[in-house]
Amino acid sequence: MLLAPWAAPFQGYIFDLDGTVYLGERLIPGAADAIAALRARGAGVLFLTNKPLYSRADYARKLTGLGIPAGPDDVINSSAVMADFLRREAPGARVYCIGEPPLLQELADAGMQLVADPRLAGAEVDFVVAAFDRTFDYDKLDCALQAIKKGARFVATNADRTCPVDGGEIPDCAGIIAAIEAVSGQAVEVVVGKPHPLTVQAALNKLGLPAERCLMVGDRLETDIAMGNKAGMKTALVLTGVSTRADVEKAAAAGIAWPDFVIGSVAEVPGLSPAGDGARAWRPPAVGAAD
Repeated sequence: MLLAPWAAPFQGYIFDLDGTVYLGERLIPGAADAIAALRARGAGVLFLTNKPLYSRADYARKLTGLGIPAGPDDVINSSAVMADFLRREAPGARVYCIGEPPLLQELADAGMQLVADPRLAGAEVDFVVAAFDRTFDYDKLDCALQAIKKGARFVATNADRTCPVDGGEIPDCAGIIAAIEAVSGQAVEVVVGKPHPLTVQAALNKLGLPAERCLMVGDRLETDIAMGNKAGMKTALVLTGVSTRADVEKAAAAGIAWPDFVIGSVAEVPGLSPAGDGARAWRPPAVGAAD
């Protein structure tokens, strides 16, 4: 979808979901109005999540139910990016997947051969796929170990440490990756979700826009903001999820790229402009400045 030049302050907006647009089943106040305002300007809006627990259609239904009309084509998740990666890398590959049913279905729909137990005789595996899986246990860890020992490549959907939920955080995929790496001695080869270039390219292709005309909005420095910065987008960190203003200041002190904007919530996004808004644009504290 190509837009006329400068139809809006930004022509494309990419929103993380958990911690940015909603927390659990609760919409962030002002999110629906903000996104409606961007769409009314003619801007492209895309939702991008590392969470592989649901299908794109599920996410679209949830957003619609919360008051943000959306279809499956408005959503990209790490399941879809992984399916595309495997389809290009090894069509019809034999896959052992640590993941929940929506991810398994996405891989099957992409033509992958799902292996239920790589420990069985003749059950050869080309890839072990690790994902956020709330049913992860010792048996799944052993299956991954045995497959990797036999030569399977090790990849993952995302490396988020935690997932923000209403009232706190829950463990995400990083712990599963770490467990497999610890027992197998094999480092994960590629993590396709944010901030990997595969994910940002999928988003830009969907919007039909160059990175410099897009704003990435998210709650996590190491995924949302890192991805947007590397791609050449402007970035906005919301303070409704995982990363805090103190985290931003620590990152800046360590020489790590910081977001262009730090805002209270997604409700402030329509007021942001590519040139920077003095009230919202964030700059690191001056060296030696008073606390």
